[in-house]
Amino acid sequence: MASPHADAQAEKGRLLEEQDDESSSSELSGGRTAVASPINRLASIDIEGINDVDIEKEATNTQERPQKNGAKLVAWITVNTLATIGIIFTNKAIFSDPSFQRSQVSFASFHFFVTSLTLFILSRPQFGMFTPEPVRISTLLPLAVAMSLNVILPNASLQFSSVTFYQLARILLTPTVALINYIFYHTSIPRLAGYALIPACFGVGIVSYYDSKAPANPKVTSTSFVGVIFAFSGVLASSLYTVWVSSYQKSLKLNSMQLLYNQAPVGGVLLLYIVPWTDNFWSVNHASMSKWMLILLSGCFASLINLSQFFIIGGAGPVSSTVVGHLKTCAIVTLGWITSGRSVGDKSIFGILLAIAGIIA
Repeated sequence: MASPHADAQAEKGRLLEEQDDESSSSELSGGRTAVASPINRLASIDIEGINDVDIEKEATNTQERPQKNGAKLVAWITVNTLATIGIIFTNKAIFSDPSFQRSQVSFASFHFFVTSLTLFILSRPQFGMFTPEPVRISTLLPLAVAMSLNVILPNASLQFSSVTFYQLARILLTPTVALINYIFYHTSIPRLAGYALIPACFGVGIVSYYDSKAPANPKVTSTSFVGVIFAFSGVLASSLYTVWVSSYQKSLKLNSMQLLYNQAPVGGVLLLYIVPWTDNFWSVNHASMSKWMLILLSGCFASLINLSQFFIIGGAGPVSSTVVGHLKTCAIVTLGWITSGRSVGDKSIFGILLAIAGIIA
């Protein structure tokens, strides 16, 4: 009669032979046969122990990932805010120079080509932020025209307006877009949201009145009647462009980056045909080197705005992007007021506070 120790040794040898046979069978069949021997089941205990450690590490990484994503989102929001503020004050400085007051179309075309170059780089496999989808030029022509007016008219407004009025006039985009959608697409916004737009519109009207009056102090920056006309025309063009962008995205099944990638170069080339009839190059030849550096800086700001906006919408959603827009409006209006030279007792400050309260509500 065999001893218990001998029986254990024999059983262990038999199990090892079964494991070798099953491993050979698995290799011959391309690894498709699952190994389910007792030894493998015992080994799985160690594997499960290792997996527990991996799971703990993964849980730690998961906890750290939102913190990293949150920090990255805050960084992009900061970049977007600073770039937006920077491009407005930079463009204001450029258009205040008589050499560039007749170069609105050329400036817009330059921004379109900078945007095109930025999007081309972002679409490369090294970055892979989006995949380009070709669209026929004839399909994009109406949108490209609206995009051109969306840039040229606000820039013209900035030339003849104060920064405060320029930015506050942009608040009218929301009610104008809502009105266009209601008239042509029969869509409406919530009633409370509509009520909040009423004080915003009244605030812009008050600022338009007082900001366009001739100031007693010649050092105070004011808005001319031409600036008011350009501002309201720009709001209409921008609102139409906003509605069309949404419509084009749905019909062509493209995201915002893919659509902008197609339309930006079309708009840039389209404006080049208009430049000889609208812009004055003789005056540009006398511009100082510092102004050309400001133009280059403006192009960099435009690229940063497009890039950061993509990350903000992707990381925080459209609602948070709108909140960032409100933050930028408040910052630009405040800085514009400080640099305009107006006193705290100026009557237009009531309209400013009313308009900002309307958009925040």
